[in-house]
Amino acid sequence: MSIRDDFVKFIQQGNLVQLAIAFVIGAAFAAVVAALVADLITPLIGAIFHVNFAALTYTLNGSVFYPGLFLNAILTFVIVALVVFFVIALPYQRHMDAVAKRKGAAPPTTRACPQCLTQIPLAATRCSACTQAVPPVPPAPPAAPPASS
Repeated sequence: MSIRDDFVKFIQQGNLVQLAIAFVIGAAFAAVVAALVADLITPLIGAIFHVNFAALTYTLNGSVFYPGLFLNAILTFVIVALVVFFVIALPYQRHMDAVAKRKGAAPPTTRACPQCLTQIPLAATRCSACTQAVPPVPPAPPAAPPASS
């Protein structure tokens, strides 16, 4: 295989293509939110408090500062972060919690040594920390087969 073939294979991988699509959609969404904030939200806030954020500037020793533009950027970030949290992160976390709940807790693989309370494997007959002999753990009974209807 040539380097060109390897590169084409790399580009065509599903994860990379999905990531590129997500990036483009995310950039477009951020541009829409930035326009929403700059053209609707901050003018509404400015109308309430009688301030034009787009024209708000301060000059200090010849340097011009634009706090209104900075406020627009902060509001844009907060709105994008809230949307990402409520539309992507929170539903994903709820889904993962539901999957974990359906799977149930995994059976334990360790137990505490009765002498020193160090965690040791279930099958151990001697503690690796204090070298105390420990009684074996009886094997778990087999799970009952599912009932058929």
